[in-house]
Amino acid sequence: MNVSIIGATGYSGIELIRLLENHPHFQIAGLHSSSAAGRHIHEENPHLLHITQILKEIDPIKIAKESSIVFLATPSGVSAKLAPQLEDAGLTVIDLSGDLRLKDPESYKTWYKKEPAPIQSLEKAVYGLSEWNAEYIKSAKVIANPGCFPTAALLGLAPMCVQQWCDGNSIIIDAKSGVSGAGRTPLSTTMFSEVNENLKIYKVHQHQHIPEIEQQLQSWQGDIGNIEFSTHLVPMTRGIMATMYVQLTEQVTTKQLIDLYKTSYEMHPFIRIQQEGLFPSTKQVMGSNFCDISVAVNERTGRATIVSVIDNLVKGAAGQAVQNANIICGLEETTGLKQVPLFP
Repeated sequence: MNVSIIGATGYSGIELIRLLENHPHFQIAGLHSSSAAGRHIHEENPHLLHITQILKEIDPIKIAKESSIVFLATPSGVSAKLAPQLEDAGLTVIDLSGDLRLKDPESYKTWYKKEPAPIQSLEKAVYGLSEWNAEYIKSAKVIANPGCFPTAALLGLAPMCVQQWCDGNSIIIDAKSGVSGAGRTPLSTTMFSEVNENLKIYKVHQHQHIPEIEQQLQSWQGDIGNIEFSTHLVPMTRGIMATMYVQLTEQVTTKQLIDLYKTSYEMHPFIRIQQEGLFPSTKQVMGSNFCDISVAVNERTGRATIVSVIDNLVKGAAGQAVQNANIICGLEETTGLKQVPLFP
C-alpha cells in the first residue's frame, strides 16, 4: 500500500520515514514539504543519503492519485485546514498534530491560540490511542494521533480510571521530556547552551495537552475533574517520563494494582508492566514503540504512583501513527514496529 508523508523534514516526519522504510506492506510514494519542496530529502537530512526522493509540494489531488494513506507531521494550525482537503480527495488521514484531537473547537482556540478545524472534521476524527480505541480506529478515515505527553499519561492512568478506582479530583501528572519534543525549529530555549546541564519547567498550568488528557480521562470515568499537569525539559534528545499521583477510592495493594494493569494490557504487545519494586527509565524504550509502566500503592496515604515511559518520537508520535495505520489496514499492530530499544 502506498503512503505519503506531509511535513517530512520535521522530527516526526523523519521518524515516519525510518519506520516506514522497514515496513513490509507500506511503500512511501511521496514526501512533501511546504518549506523544502524541490530538494532531495537527504539535503535536509544527510543521514537519509540512501533515499533519493525529492520533496514535493503539497497538492491533495496529486497525493490522492499516488497514495491511500497520508501522514500529517505538520505543526499545529496546518492540519486544521489541510486535513479536510485530503479527506475530500479520498485519502485516509493520520494527523500527528493537535488540530483534530479536541472535540470542542472553542477549547482548541483557547489552548492552541489558533483557528480550529471545521466541526465536521472534528466529529469524524477518531482519537488514535491504539491500545484503547482500536475498535473505532479500524473503520476510521481520519485519525487524530495522540500527543506525546498524553500518550504516556493516558496509558499509565487508563486501567485505574476504567476500573473507577481514581478520585477524579486528585490527579497530578509530573512529566519530563527530551528536547526533540520541542520540534526542529530553532529556539533559544532549546539551544545546547541553554539545555545542557539544566532542568526547566515550562508552560505551567498552560500546556495545550491538558484538555486532551482531560477529555480522554472523562470518557473513561465521568467524574474526572481538572488535572494538575507539569512539564519539564531535560537535557536529553529523546524520551518522556510521566510520573502520576492519584488518590485511590478503593483499598488495594501494589500487587492488586499490578495485576489490574497486567490484565488490562495482556493482549497489547507494546505495553510492558514492570514487576513490583522496579521502575522504568527512558533509556529502556528509546527508539522503540514500547511503553513501560510501573505502579505502586502508598498504603499510608492511599495514593498510587504510576510511572510511564515512552520514546516521544516513536510511541509518542510516528510509531503510534504507524500502529494506527496497521489497525486500519487489518495488519498485526506490531507490523514494522518490532525494533528492540536502542541501548546504551
